[in-house]
Amino acid sequence: MLASIFTAVTLLAATASAITIPAHVARNVSEVFKRTPGQVVTQCTVPNTVALTFDDGPWVYLYDISKALIAADAKGTFFFNGNNYDCIYSADQAKRVKYAYDKGHQVASHTWSHRHLPTLTWDQIHEEMWLVEDAIEKITGAYPAMVRPPYGEYNDMVVDAARVRGQTITTWDFERKPANTYLSSSLDWSDSADDVKQAYTDLANRRPSNALALNHEVYEQSAHNILPHAISVLKAAGYKLVTLAECIGQSPYMRVGSPKARDVSHV
Repeated sequence: MLASIFTAVTLLAATASAITIPAHVARNVSEVFKRTPGQVVTQCTVPNTVALTFDDGPWVYLYDISKALIAADAKGTFFFNGNNYDCIYSADQAKRVKYAYDKGHQVASHTWSHRHLPTLTWDQIHEEMWLVEDAIEKITGAYPAMVRPPYGEYNDMVVDAARVRGQTITTWDFERKPANTYLSSSLDWSDSADDVKQAYTDLANRRPSNALALNHEVYEQSAHNILPHAISVLKAAGYKLVTLAECIGQSPYMRVGSPKARDVSHV
C-alpha cells in the first residue's frame, strides 16, 4: 500500500515538473528560484538614476541612439523582438544587436513577435520568450535576464512563465499616454515630438528620485529629436543615465559567454 502511494506521488511530481518547467528553461536557474514568486519591476530603485529604455528593435536608428548615449557618458537598455520589423537573425539585425551589446548597453527580451501574451497558451508564451532569448545569446553570448511584455500586458500565467525561465518582467513608470489606455501608448509614438520633449522637461523639473522611461528605437523622432533633449534635461537635473539592470541593482544577464553557432533555420 505504502509502495503504491509512493509511486503515485512520484509520478504526480514528475508530471507536474514536466508541465511547469519547459525543456528550454535556462539550465542555471535553481529549483529554489523556480518556486519563488514571479518578479515584476515597474520602477527603478537606485536613487538619482534614470533608465532610458527602447522597445521594438533592433532597427536602423539603434546606432544613432547608441552614439547619443555614449557621447553623454550614458547607457541604455534595448528590448529586442525576434521578428517584428525584420528577423533578428538577418545580417543587419544581428549586427545591430551585437553592436548594442558591445557598446555596453543592456540587451533584453521583448519576445519574439510582439504578441499579446495574456491571450496565448502556456506553451506559446514560453515559445515567444525562448526564441528571442536563444537568439540574443547566439548573437552576443549573453542570455538576457529581463523581459518586457509587449504593450506592458501580463497576467498570472505570464508572470509564472517568466519566473520558471528565471526572467524578471519589467514595465515602466514614465510615459505620456492618452486617456483610457492601459500601458498601450508610450511617450514617443502617440504624441508629437514637442509634447514628448515637454514631458521630459516636466519630469526633470519634478525631480523624482528615479525614473524608468519607455521609448521606441523604431521612430526617427525618438532617435534624432526626443532623445537628445531627454539626455540634456535629465543630465542637467543631475540624474545618472544607466541601464535598467543598474537602476534596480540586478544582473542584466543570467550567463555570459561567447556567441554561439546558429542552426540551419537561423542563418
